[in-house]
Amino acid sequence: MKPKRLLWQLYPSYLLITLISLAAIGWYASSSMQQFYYTQVAEDLKASARVIEEQVLASYETGDSVSLDELCKMLGTAGKRRITVIETSGKVLADSQENPKQMDNHSDRPEIIEAMKNLTSSKIRFSRTLGLDMMYVAIPLKTQDRVIAILRIAKPVSAINEQLKSIYYKILIGASFVAVFAALLSLVVSRRISKPLEELRKGAELFADGDLSHKLSAGNCQEIDAVAKAMNQMAEEIDGRISIISRQRNEHKAVLSSMVEAVLAVDSQQRLITLNSSAAEMFGVKIFDAKGRTLQEIIRNPALQHFVTNSLAGSEPIEDNITLLKDNSEHFLQAKSSVLQDEQGQKIGILVVLNDITKLKQLEQVRRDFVANVSHELKTPITSVKGFVETLLEGAMKKPAEAKRFLDIIAKQTNRMDAIIDDLLALSRIEQQAEKAEIERENGCIKDVLESAIELCRNKAQTKQIEIELRCADALATNINMPLLEQAVVNLLDNAIKYSPAGSKVGVVAAQADEQISITVTDFGCGIDKELLARIFERFYVVDKARSRKLGGTGLGLAIVKHIAGAHNGSVTVESKPGSGSIFTIKLPA
Repeated sequence: MKPKRLLWQLYPSYLLITLISLAAIGWYASSSMQQFYYTQVAEDLKASARVIEEQVLASYETGDSVSLDELCKMLGTAGKRRITVIETSGKVLADSQENPKQMDNHSDRPEIIEAMKNLTSSKIRFSRTLGLDMMYVAIPLKTQDRVIAILRIAKPVSAINEQLKSIYYKILIGASFVAVFAALLSLVVSRRISKPLEELRKGAELFADGDLSHKLSAGNCQEIDAVAKAMNQMAEEIDGRISIISRQRNEHKAVLSSMVEAVLAVDSQQRLITLNSSAAEMFGVKIFDAKGRTLQEIIRNPALQHFVTNSLAGSEPIEDNITLLKDNSEHFLQAKSSVLQDEQGQKIGILVVLNDITKLKQLEQVRRDFVANVSHELKTPITSVKGFVETLLEGAMKKPAEAKRFLDIIAKQTNRMDAIIDDLLALSRIEQQAEKAEIERENGCIKDVLESAIELCRNKAQTKQIEIELRCADALATNINMPLLEQAVVNLLDNAIKYSPAGSKVGVVAAQADEQISITVTDFGCGIDKELLARIFERFYVVDKARSRKLGGTGLGLAIVKHIAGAHNGSVTVESKPGSGSIFTIKLPA
């Protein structure tokens, strides 16, 4: 059942109490008035009986019942009352309205019975003789303290009731006015009580909707005023706590969002409590869809599930490495867990932090490969030098022709080691300067750089009868470090000349497209297999090692080109097909 408003609970109650009170007062007043009026009439009748008592007694003692009856009729007509004289036997001797000879014996009448006991009595009852409700007052007539007859005076009650009706009507009119006034007053009082409470209700609804800045007005009632002040204070405290919680939540959210590491919070049932954007991106899920679901539903990785299960089973932080297959490639994750506790210190779940160490693994692998490659590249010339030196020491020096050949080989291998070390030092220097932003750049003409690089490679090109074609606008310029960019172009030209057949061409084209300048070196050599293109910019990586050594390559030229392009906030790309040559492009911001 729908609850009623307080106004319609108070007002009917007040109105009902008022009506019941008025009814009770009216009933009590009318009853008291009736009793009072009946008492007054009875006293009047008693007084009238006392007045005519001696006359009636004197006429009775004469023994003339006719005279007595005439006296009663005369007195009754004069006083508008019924006067009756009854013997102690109950026989009616005289009556002011009826023939006494035709009247019944009155010995059984209540007022007569009491009067015969020498008592004055008054009764209201129905008169069988007259057929009316009458008030009777009977007094004993005595001679020498002996009751000899009964004098009864009566008056119809209907006359009394008519007078009482007018009094009842006035009481009813007055009670009606009082009831209307009380109803209006009850309505006003009910509204004064319910209105402040209604304001409190509306204020509480505003608080529930989040409007905690709303202030409840104080009422005239001390209790309601205290409630309003308490609710205002409660709203201020809640607003302050919500602000603190919101600030902390935003701080936590900002921290989690800005973390590169993936963060997962899991409850004791392995349901996700929360996760940050890095975790959502790592596992390819949406944050709002993932919350509340089990880990098995969201992330199908047995290693991670096993790690979470072990973390929930224990009470100490756990660390482990996890492999994740994503985009058809392996990602290596370093997982750490810590216990989540509630305010009572009870364990409610765990927090898992996943750090993607794939790049570190790759860098470690690159480092190992680099050490192995350097060792291998230096080992070969060192072994060769050592062998020929030992051969010379063992007697080959005495043979001038062989000694000269051995020394030429030693010099060649020494030059190769020197070239490797020079390239390693150049590569290291470029990396350090790029990291420290120490590479100075200025607005330079691209064509000048290209012409200088071509000039440095011209002799080698002419040896193989290779023509170098240049296409570049004179006005093309951007912020560059001219020596470094020249070195990068020289390295590309050197490779193009090495791997191009004699009598072919090498093209050098520089152009600007939108906000980018591209420098393209094209050759028509042997080309490179597609699966090898991703690795040719790695240090010491060569497509054909035997041919590279024969041509004097160190395996670091393209790595240097890559780092020089990166130092200019650019990049280098390659397009190649076996038997169709290669196209290397350095892209620089315009």
